[in-house]
Amino acid sequence: MKSIKHSIQRRDFLRLGTVGLLVTANDIFWHIKPAQAAEPILQSLDPDAALQKLIAGNLRFAEHHPEYPDQSLARLQEVAQAQHPFATILSCADSRVPAEIIFDQGIGDIFDVRIAGNIATPEAIGSIEYAVVLLGTPVLMVLGHERCGAVTAAVKNQVLPGEIGSFVKAILPAVDQVKEQPGDAVDNAVVANVQYQIETLKRSPLLSERLRSGKLKIVGGRYDLDTGKVIITDNNNSQYGHNS
Repeated sequence: MKSIKHSIQRRDFLRLGTVGLLVTANDIFWHIKPAQAAEPILQSLDPDAALQKLIAGNLRFAEHHPEYPDQSLARLQEVAQAQHPFATILSCADSRVPAEIIFDQGIGDIFDVRIAGNIATPEAIGSIEYAVVLLGTPVLMVLGHERCGAVTAAVKNQVLPGEIGSFVKAILPAVDQVKEQPGDAVDNAVVANVQYQIETLKRSPLLSERLRSGKLKIVGGRYDLDTGKVIITDNNNSQYGHNS
C-alpha cells in the first residue's frame, strides 16, 4: 500500500507540473541554459538600420499608407517557437500609443515594455535587459507622448488613490529639471522624462556594455497624439523622423 500511495503522489506531482502549477528556477530564465545565456540571438540589422526601420514604419502610419508587415499566418508560425525582435520599446501604457501600430510593424518585430509614464522600474529594466542581451535587439527606444496623463499628474503633483500614484514619484525628478522652463509644463516634462528614464537605463551594466560595444543604440521619442508622428532624438540630440 505504501508503494502504491507513493506512486500516486509522485504521479500527481508530475501531472501538476505539466499544467504549469509547478514553477522552477529554470522558468525564470525562459528555459535558457546557463551556457546559452550570454549569447544573444544574432540580428541581421545594425542599430542604425533598425532605427531607420522604425522611422520608415512611423512615416507610413502617419501618412496613412501602412503596409501591415509580418501579420500573416506564415509569420505567426515563423515566430511561434522563437522570437527575433529588431527593436525594444519602453512606452506608456496609454491605449492610444500601441507600438506595433504607430510604427507599422507586426508580430515578433518589437519587444514591448509598457508602463504608465514609460518609467524604468526595476521590472521594466529587467525586461529590457532580457530583450537587449538575450534576444539581441539592436535599438532601444524610450517613447513618451503628448498629453501623457502620468506626466500631467506628476506636474500637478496630485495625490492619487491606491498604487496609481506610484509612477508620479518616478517622474518627479524629470519635472523638477524643467519646472522653470518657458512653454507648456506638461510637454516640457514629457520630453524631460524620456531623457531621465534613458539615463536610468544607462546605469544598467548590461545595457551600458552593449552601448560601448556599438551593438546597441538608445534613443528617445515623443509621439504626437494629433498627427501620429514620432520625433526621435539620439544621444547627440540629433532628430529623426518628421520635421513638420
